[in-house]
Amino acid sequence: MKNNKSIIDKLTALWALNESGLGGFLHVFNSPFTGLIVGGVAILLISLIANYAENKWQSILKALVIVLIIKMAVSPYSPFAAYISVSFQAVFGAFLFTKFSWKGATLIVLGMVTFLQSALQKLIVLTVVYGADIWDAINIYGAWIQNKISLITETSTTSVLITLYLLIYGICGFLAGLFIKSMIKIIVQKKETDFYIHMQDLPSEAIQRKTSFKTKVIWVWLITVAIIVLAFTFFGGPMFGWKKAIYVILRSFLILMLWYLVLGPLLLKAVQKYLNKKESQYEADITNAMDLFPYFRQIISFTWRDTKHLKGYSRFKYFIAYSISNCIHFKLPAE
Repeated sequence: MKNNKSIIDKLTALWALNESGLGGFLHVFNSPFTGLIVGGVAILLISLIANYAENKWQSILKALVIVLIIKMAVSPYSPFAAYISVSFQAVFGAFLFTKFSWKGATLIVLGMVTFLQSALQKLIVLTVVYGADIWDAINIYGAWIQNKISLITETSTTSVLITLYLLIYGICGFLAGLFIKSMIKIIVQKKETDFYIHMQDLPSEAIQRKTSFKTKVIWVWLITVAIIVLAFTFFGGPMFGWKKAIYVILRSFLILMLWYLVLGPLLLKAVQKYLNKKESQYEADITNAMDLFPYFRQIISFTWRDTKHLKGYSRFKYFIAYSISNCIHFKLPAE
């Protein structure tokens, strides 16, 4: 059981590293599907914690609190919605693994539901910020395109796009469940390898400056508003026009200001207050987890080089599986 505790602690640290974005798995790939892969890695680590833990519910929720505290400390710019997604993945995973047998079907359900939750969360945010007007604008573009190509259909563009969007996320969640099942099989069967790492061997890391989250939000808002305004102004006809466009701008601006200046900070402050209370309780676990980050980065870098003989998907799969296996089995010189 002592060995399992060490493994669970390292899995928790890996989960925190993945969520905080400090040299996690995905910087290597520069993938446009980073959100999907980060979520996939998160539920893979949650599943592994459940695999090694006797009390699955308690172990996953304890790991969640530690991950959120580290996320709060390392990535204070993270929005409140990010805490919701991480918490949902953990709580739903803990529920499934506690109530149902630990099999492939459970992993598939976990993948599909958590991926669909992520997709629905994005759709809800869009609708709250821009109202039904964003879907009207999409329908206008769709009708204009259909008219240009002489396509006659009664199906609205929004229903097609939303269905397709949710279908893609659902399929990705299903595939993620199968992927996680194969990952766990590789990790469990892989022969344990001990890495004895010395601090002086660690490469110096350059601090990467990230574009602030607020800057990204402003750009996304400007682009989305521009698309809606153009739709109403040029393709919407007399019932829409510039008055509708101005309404969309004012509505979205006021809602964003209300969220980022009032509601968001209040909710985030409540979460941070709760986590600050828990910080002293898990102080040793948090310190140990963050102390592992430099070693994990070196191990991940080593594993990337060690799998260079593999290509494409095969390399991606074994890189992740071997990285996790190497990270949870490595030992410090003192051990």
